[in-house]
Amino acid sequence: MSTDNGLKVVDLWVKVENKEILKGVNIHVPKGELHVLMGPNGAGKSTLAMTLAGYPKYKIVNGDILLDGESIKDLPPEERARKGLAVLLQHPPELEGVRVVELLNKLIERYGSNTSPQELLQKVGLSPSMLYRYFNVGFSGGERKRLELARILAMKPKIVVMDEPDSGVDIESLKYIAKNIEDMIVNNIGVLVITHYRNILRYITPKRVHIMVDGKIVLSGGPELVERVEKEGYSGVVKRA
Repeated sequence: MSTDNGLKVVDLWVKVENKEILKGVNIHVPKGELHVLMGPNGAGKSTLAMTLAGYPKYKIVNGDILLDGESIKDLPPEERARKGLAVLLQHPPELEGVRVVELLNKLIERYGSNTSPQELLQKVGLSPSMLYRYFNVGFSGGERKRLELARILAMKPKIVVMDEPDSGVDIESLKYIAKNIEDMIVNNIGVLVITHYRNILRYITPKRVHIMVDGKIVLSGGPELVERVEKEGYSGVVKRA
């Protein structure tokens, strides 16, 4: 498999408000593979997601972000999305005054998706009646995550980064999210799930698991790493490594 395939993060150093958070992160997520990034709170996982999305507060001081071999680190968020990188946010915003159907139709038109807002909501298990509500306003945690997933699907991504898709969601939402991840892999989309829970990993099996501690990926391996974290905790796994 070509090393240019998919998302590649190379020696990435990132500062937030002049504080060094990421300290030389290396990770490669090929298309058609599911990878999981785990780590304790404060390890830098969400900083990586926001840096990949292109938020200006997250300053890259060294390293590169490649998508299919092309550097995207200097591109604004909308251009990264057009290239095929989609990021599911941990805390999706409320958009008062913007109806769900309006936003999804705009994304479908922009990215040339062969689908409809109704079909997208059906895929994530949401009622068509939600199309005419304001985006995320008054939605539960599980509904927000599923709607965020519908937004991602409308963008026809090559790579999807999910920042804690299993936090604050119910079991039904968790199952819909897991099913859509499986469908993405089948359709040759690469997925990086960022989490410190094991909740979603009861329903999906990653190809690779990466452990992040203090802004660095300190260990990578197969799905057996999840069991080790469960038994030994992050400190135990890192100590043995």
